[in-house]
Amino acid sequence: MTSNSYDPAGHAAKMRGNNWWPDVTTDELIAQATRRFPDKEALVAYRADAGETAVKRLSFSQLEDLVSRGAAALHAMGVGPGDVVSVQVPNHWEFVVASLAVGRLGAVVNPLMPIFREREMSYMLGFCEAKVLIVPKSFRGFDYEEMAKALRPQCPGLQHVLVVGGDGENGFERALFSGSGRIAPAPDAASAPSRADEMAVMMFTSGTTGEPKGVMHSCNSLVACVRGLAKRFGLSENDVLLACSPLGHMTGYAAVMFQGLCLGCTVVLQDVWDGKRGVAIMAAEGVTHTATSTPFLVDICEAVAAGGPRPELRTYLCGGAPIPPVVVERAARELNLNVSSLWGMTESLGGTLTEPGRAHEKSASTDGRPLEGTEVKVTDLDGEPLPPGETGRLMVRGAQMFMGYYKREDLEPFDAEGWFDTGDLAYMDAEGYIRINGRTKDVLIRGGENVPVMEVENLLLKHPAVSGAALVGMPDLRLGERGCAFVTLRPGQCLDLAGLQAYMNECKVAKQYWPERLEVVAELPKTPSGKIQKFVLREKAKAFSQAA
Repeated sequence: MTSNSYDPAGHAAKMRGNNWWPDVTTDELIAQATRRFPDKEALVAYRADAGETAVKRLSFSQLEDLVSRGAAALHAMGVGPGDVVSVQVPNHWEFVVASLAVGRLGAVVNPLMPIFREREMSYMLGFCEAKVLIVPKSFRGFDYEEMAKALRPQCPGLQHVLVVGGDGENGFERALFSGSGRIAPAPDAASAPSRADEMAVMMFTSGTTGEPKGVMHSCNSLVACVRGLAKRFGLSENDVLLACSPLGHMTGYAAVMFQGLCLGCTVVLQDVWDGKRGVAIMAAEGVTHTATSTPFLVDICEAVAAGGPRPELRTYLCGGAPIPPVVVERAARELNLNVSSLWGMTESLGGTLTEPGRAHEKSASTDGRPLEGTEVKVTDLDGEPLPPGETGRLMVRGAQMFMGYYKREDLEPFDAEGWFDTGDLAYMDAEGYIRINGRTKDVLIRGGENVPVMEVENLLLKHPAVSGAALVGMPDLRLGERGCAFVTLRPGQCLDLAGLQAYMNECKVAKQYWPERLEVVAELPKTPSGKIQKFVLREKAKAFSQAA
C-alpha cells in the first residue's frame, strides 16, 4: 500500500544511506577547520565606513575564541536549544561570530537582510518569537538602534537587543566579550544525528504570495548543499572566497560564508558593494571564488573595463535569475572567467549548477544540472514527466531541501515521494540541464532579490489616490528586473512616481521594493472573471524598458 503523505523519516534514511547527510553540525565543522588551520586567516572583513587600513583579520583560533565567549554570554542571557536569535547585521565579522555562537548553543540563527525596515521587521520578529535581536548602530545612514527600540513594544518575546558599534551596556563587544565565560565546541562523538537534523537556520522568504514564510534548514541540509557546490566547483581549503552578497541571503550565507568556513577557506567580507572597490579587494586578497547575482558580475566587468585590476577568479557562481548571454560572453572575454549559472531558492538552496568546464557553453542557455544529492523533473499539471524541450512545472527533491515552514503545519510542501513544487516553469534539454522559462507564481526578481509583489500591491491600493494597482517586472540589463506599477486613479486624483515613492517611504518599506516606474492607466486589463491580466502588463513594461 502506498502512502499519500510525505515520510520525513524515510527521507532521512535515504539521505544517510546515500552518504549525503554526514550528521555533523556546523560547530563540528568549524572546530575541525580550527584544529587543522589554527593560525590561518578565517575572516578578512572590509568596512566601507572604516577605510582600507581598518581591515579586521581573524585567524581560525581567534574566531573560535570569540565564538566560545559569545556563546557563553548568549547562554547567560537565556538563549538555549531551539531559541531564535535574529541577526540583522551587514557583512561584518560580528555577523559571523554571532551566527556561530548561536549554533554552538543549539539555538536557531535567523539572518535578516539589512534592507528590512519596521514593517518587515515587526512581522518577522514577532512571528519567529526572537529572543535576541542583533543590529548595527547605524549602516548606510540608517539608525538601526533607534528602529530596534521602536520595535520592542511590538515584540514582547524580544528580551535583548545587542548593537554592533553600540557604546552602552548592550554594545555587541561589551555584552558578548567582557566576561570570562567560554563554551567550547562539543566533541565530535557527542553530536547525535538528531542534532544535525534539528532546525539550525530560519530564513524568511520574500512573501511573494502573502506574508513571508520562515524556511527551516538543518545542518544536514546546509552541509549537503555546500558539499555539492564544492564538488562541482572543485573548491578546497586553498581557495579564498569573497562574500559580497548579503549574509542575510542564502547566496551569501550558505554558498560563501558557511561553505568557506566549513572547508577551512579564508572568507573575505565586503559590506557595501561597489564594483571598483570589489575588484581591488579581490586582487589584494587573492580571491578565487565568489557567488552573486548578475548585477554584481556586470559591475565587476565595468570596473575592470574602467582600468581596475582583473581579479584572479577561478570559479564564479551566478544565480538569482537567468544570466543574459551578453554578460556570460563579456565575463569570458574581459575576465577570462567562465561563469557558472545556478538555479536555487531559499527552500532548496542550490538546486542546479553548470559545472565550470561547460559554463561557457551552457550558462547562457541553461541554469545548470542537479547537484549531487538533488533531483529535478519537469512535469505537466497532472505530475507526469515531460520530454526534453517542453515547458512545465519544475519539481525538486533531495538532500538539501528545507524541513518545512516554521509554524505552518497546515502547509505540506512535499508530495508522498518527496517532490517540492518550486512554482517555476522550466524545460530540460537532452543532457538534463534545465532552463527557467516563466513562473507559476507572481514573482518580481530585482537584482536577485524577490520583491513581495502582493504586499506592495496591497500598499498601493491603500493610497488615497489609487483605485486599482498591479506590479510587474520591467526588464533591466543590470538588475534583471525593476518594478513597474500600473495604477488607476480615483476621480479628481493625481499621482506621480516621486509621490508614490514618498508614500512607500512613509510606509517603512525597504527601498529595493519600491516601484521604479509608474504608469497611470484608464483601466487595468482583466479576464471576464475580473482577474488582472499581468501578461499584458508585462508586455507593456518590456516596451518601456526598450525605450529607456
